[in-house]
Amino acid sequence: MHDIRLIRENPEAFDAAMARRGLSGVSSQVLALDSARRAKIQAAETAQAEQNKASKLVGAAKASGDEAEFERLRALVSAKKTEVAALNDEAKAEDKALYDLLMATPNVPHEDVPDGADEDDNVEIRRWGTPKDFAFKPKEHYELAASKAGLDFETGAKLSGARFVVLSGSVARLHRALAQFMLELHTEEHGLRETWTPVLVREEMMYGTGQLPKFGEDSYKTTEGMWLIPTSEVTLTNIVNGETLDETDLPRRYCAHTQCFRSEAGSAGRDTAGMLRQHQFEKVEMVSVTHPDKSMEEHDRMTRCAEAVLERLEIPYRTVVLCTGDLGAGMRKTHDIEAWLPGQDTYREISSCSVAGDYQGRRMNARFKPTEGGKPEFVHTLNGSGLAVGRCLIAVLENGQQEDGSVVLPEALRPFVGGKTMINAEGVLV
Repeated sequence: MHDIRLIRENPEAFDAAMARRGLSGVSSQVLALDSARRAKIQAAETAQAEQNKASKLVGAAKASGDEAEFERLRALVSAKKTEVAALNDEAKAEDKALYDLLMATPNVPHEDVPDGADEDDNVEIRRWGTPKDFAFKPKEHYELAASKAGLDFETGAKLSGARFVVLSGSVARLHRALAQFMLELHTEEHGLRETWTPVLVREEMMYGTGQLPKFGEDSYKTTEGMWLIPTSEVTLTNIVNGETLDETDLPRRYCAHTQCFRSEAGSAGRDTAGMLRQHQFEKVEMVSVTHPDKSMEEHDRMTRCAEAVLERLEIPYRTVVLCTGDLGAGMRKTHDIEAWLPGQDTYREISSCSVAGDYQGRRMNARFKPTEGGKPEFVHTLNGSGLAVGRCLIAVLENGQQEDGSVVLPEALRPFVGGKTMINAEGVLV
């Protein structure tokens, strides 16, 4: 959400920022509603003053025996009362329209975010690792002998429909081990606080982090009005919803391993093979709540935390900064980390690390009290995948594959699977 005062003070700068997102004339819409709202409020206050003045004169007219003046003033009081109520209702309607517009307006891109139309205009900023040169044509994760028995898409479809899978045996254990490995790394070495949160949230929590109002079709809503979280960004960030923290409490750094649910409404026909894009999946999510002066520094730190997971797992990756056309609506800047998948012969996104500035802080009314005094300020928030567990499973399977269909596991993961070193071609951890 945006600070209306900044739009009033510099509408040209705001429009220039929105133009980078392909939007025009936003400030004029905002300021027109703001002006109408303020005019109605002022008119209501004037009418209220006139009502109060007339009310004081009613008694004097009655006492003087001037029945005509008494009736005139009483009628005036009644008319002004009706006028005040109508103006207040109109002001509330204008206020809601302004609020809805500000809630639906995307965040201001950071100045160093590259301009562009779509993902083709994203800018690579670094690479790590060298993709393995296989002596055979590498397969995709669902084609490998080691994983075929443990990836059951037919049963998933029978139980729940398309884009669901049942994991079993060695694959299920490997999936669990990956989440445990990530949590251990982030809590023991990166200083994040392990957190367990609900996967069902109230609607206002979805508004707080920006999934609503624009992106409701991408998530699942229960008949009771609760929402299944698309990511634990929603729950972790909203921990500070409505709170006023002490500056000394910042930064707060959380991580959580949760189930996530997405309808994938905008991705019909994309990535239908395998488990790359599922309706139900797991992620280890990272969230930071920071001082405004530290958020960009924290963004780089969070990105390194995510990259470290892939480095420990010996998976080549590249990191890109998203252009304005690919940037999420609620974010100021995003780094996508893309893991190398030899079965697809390409890099695929496995983590997005984003800084929202005060956009979510304003929506949640989350503030902090400066140590040196002064008015409370809105916190800055960040979120990032650390990592998407299912996609990481894909990367481990494909990068570790051998010609006979077995999969060699990265050394860092072996302590989490009882010291086993591979899944053999029969699908057994050995």
